[in-house]
Amino acid sequence: MTAPTEAHKAFPRTIAIDGPAASGKTTVGSLLAEELGYLCVDTGIMYRAVTWQALAEGIDLEDEESVTKLAEQIDIDILPRSVEDGRPFDVLINGLDRTWEIRSPEVNQNVSLVSSYPGVREAMTRQQRKIAERGKIVMLGRDIGTVVLPQADLKIYLDASVEVRAKRRYAEEIARGNSVCLNDVIESLKRRDAYDSTRKVAPLRAAPDAIVINTDTLTVPEVIAKIKEILQQCDP
Repeated sequence: MTAPTEAHKAFPRTIAIDGPAASGKTTVGSLLAEELGYLCVDTGIMYRAVTWQALAEGIDLEDEESVTKLAEQIDIDILPRSVEDGRPFDVLINGLDRTWEIRSPEVNQNVSLVSSYPGVREAMTRQQRKIAERGKIVMLGRDIGTVVLPQADLKIYLDASVEVRAKRRYAEEIARGNSVCLNDVIESLKRRDAYDSTRKVAPLRAAPDAIVINTDTLTVPEVIAKIKEILQQCDP
């Protein structure tokens, strides 16, 4: 996506931020939304929520029909954070706070499979589009600009090398008191990237009109500053 022209200066009502795991989407999107007074919606947590609930109910994740049925029935809500424990927002599953549970290693290992099911993606996409209709949304994911909100007013794709992303994810896990191995994190991200990029339904890729920002050598404030430079060319 090129910078807004004189003929297109409307301030974005919907901002799509895509990118691979640990590219900085959640941190950047949350802080950007806070500065703009927008709601930040990380769509990845919806698939994590479905995965976590399926595991909690003992559903066979290889059973696509059962997992899809669960996705069509589950109640997922995203609300402003109620606890200052590092979370960017609250994630409620059927009315209960599951913000950190959906970040478990077991969910990490299985969410790609669950998110690959067409029926699950369709169910989650309907919820995501409904939320976006309200406007003032920063929506994060892997297929927002390409599938969920192809008409988003502004599309950003955050990218970074797998090594840099692994170090970020490793630091997050250590900070939470989890025992992890950096090499294991690297291999996990490589598998996730390969799976997400080659899946038949909504594969991970930058939209043709997205602005790509490589975050390898950028701090979070620097990434936000780049996005705000783009927004400054729009009229609030």
